Amino acid sequence: MKNLFTTLILLIGIITVSIAEEKSSKEIKGDKHFFLYAFDKAIVSYKKAKQLTIGGQRKLAESYHNLNQNNESEMVYSKLISAGIGVLPEDYYNYGMILKGNGKYNDALQALDNFSKLKPDDLRAKSYIANKADFGKMLKDQNQFKVKHLEFNSKAKDFGTTYYKNKIVFSSSRSKAKMIVRKDNWTGMPYLDIYSSEIENEEFKKPEKFDKKTNGKMHDGPASFSKDGIFMAFTQNNYDTKRKDKVVQLEIYFSDYKDEKWSEPISFYLNNNNYSVGHPCLTSDGKTMFFTSDMPGGYGGADIYKTTKIANGDWGKAENLGNKINTEGDEMFPFFEEKTELFFFSSNGQFGIGGLDLFVCAMSKNEFGKVTNLGFPINTQYDDFAFIMDEKMEKGYFSSNRTDGSGDDDIYSFNVLTSLRQDKKINGIAKDKNEKIISNVLVTLYSNNDKAIETITTKEDGTYSFWVSTDKNFKLIGKKENYSDGEATVNTFGNEFIVKADVTLLTKDEAISKAISPGADLGKILKLNSIYFDLDKYNIRTDAQAELDKIVDAMNKNEKMIVKLSSYTDCRESKAYNQILSDKRASASVAYIQKRITNPERIYGKGYSESNLVNNCSCAGEVVSNCSEEEHQKNRRTEFIVVQK
Repeated sequence: MKNLFTTLILLIGIITVSIAEEKSSKEIKGDKHFFLYAFDKAIVSYKKAKQLTIGGQRKLAESYHNLNQNNESEMVYSKLISAGIGVLPEDYYNYGMILKGNGKYNDALQALDNFSKLKPDDLRAKSYIANKADFGKMLKDQNQFKVKHLEFNSKAKDFGTTYYKNKIVFSSSRSKAKMIVRKDNWTGMPYLDIYSSEIENEEFKKPEKFDKKTNGKMHDGPASFSKDGIFMAFTQNNYDTKRKDKVVQLEIYFSDYKDEKWSEPISFYLNNNNYSVGHPCLTSDGKTMFFTSDMPGGYGGADIYKTTKIANGDWGKAENLGNKINTEGDEMFPFFEEKTELFFFSSNGQFGIGGLDLFVCAMSKNEFGKVTNLGFPINTQYDDFAFIMDEKMEKGYFSSNRTDGSGDDDIYSFNVLTSLRQDKKINGIAKDKNEKIISNVLVTLYSNNDKAIETITTKEDGTYSFWVSTDKNFKLIGKKENYSDGEATVNTFGNEFIVKADVTLLTKDEAISKAISPGADLGKILKLNSIYFDLDKYNIRTDAQAELDKIVDAMNKNEKMIVKLSSYTDCRESKAYNQILSDKRASASVAYIQKRITNPERIYGKGYSESNLVNNCSCAGEVVSNCSEEEHQKNRRTEFIVVQK
């Protein structure tokens, strides 16, 4: 599987310190073979050298790896790392991957631990740290798949299946006897061609070459088709073999089925001699294509991209699927199951069991859910890749170079025993009672035991979304200054992939009006003891502190409680003066509580001058009432109302 994307060759790092002082003639000769992908010849030359530079050691280890001689590769990497001279973080990563391929998982995890400590910001390290705890689960059969090796496989390469009408199309290096058989330097096998086969009793019948126009002198395939079978995208080597550097890249071509024949292939506009594009996956209408490329601007290795046809029928700008899918490693063989919106791909950068592992995540437009390793028996310590499945989500095919096959890469079938659905998506909008959207609302997702899972801020259009597990109950709470909390409950039982749940927020005054309206829940309108102020003062008295502390205690015990306060004066002095004084009393009361509670915005209020006297101690013009000081004191107060419990 190593030669399916030429950029899988990792020329690791820059040689700064050599084990040997300089390259010998044998090492230089080995480098030339390595450059031409003749890894068997490179190994012979490297082994004849008495001593290799650290760069030579790396290339020798990689040559063994590219020929699936991982025991030998492990020995070379072990020697390189043990030497301790010029060892790079990438050496630990590659060594860890080789150890996984050899089934030495404890040693592999130790090497990957070292890599992650040296490069904690590397996406591969982040994936490793995030998923390391689930490694044991990945290795165990969760009874989700039943895997079967197909008898039609040859001793050559057979891989990369795709659906085409009532047939299966795949790539293979099997070759009929002929006078001249062109062979790949890398594998020594014939070049790949595209084959098709009918299916009978879950087995492939005798394969036949698909079409002369899609099978050239070098590698061809894998391919992908629109659902109606009249549009095709396929991978092919470019034929610019006269280049001095001898690098042969992959390209994508398209063909239409017209008048009972396939048209001459048309080159993809991104085909380029300086990088590869390949592994196309078309949507059912043929208007969107996922593909793999190591073009500049990616995350480091081969990344997965998406392109969609524009109005004139041309392919639009390629979009990298981002770092939730792509890493500094290689992500390849995309497959999108449209009905369930599940996205499958192969990766050696996302943490897995072996070399290339198969992964799945939910996909909605350009958003992705949690990336999940498909686990054993789909994934093994070997390379597992090129996953497809039918629309019923019942069965499908993938490719692997595991040792129980017929030869090199083989095609395996599988049956799905339990649902593949990994997660669902909650979509919602924050709005007011008049359906007007509200931006910049903090929306928090809670589990059914009121544990906060994630908080996001709504966009300008008021929207938010969360990826969640299936068959669960959730609660959403939206918060914004000057609004009461909005709340919604939702569950992910049922077959819907996207679940709708909006939160409606009321202004504080709207919340009060609702609370005190006829028929409202009287349990939410609880009169608390008022506090009182000295004449012409707004400082919090000692006796007032005791009452305020009771409110603080209640609000800290119930973090959903919202309290509104109203401050007043007696009738003496002018109304303008009394308004200022009552506002100061309100501010002092609010400030005291806010400093002592969580979510301080839950307490608010204002002054109302002398507008709400509790007795007959009013003042008419310049005439001062003859009420006692004790009676005036009853009006110099702050009152509290619980708006929400």
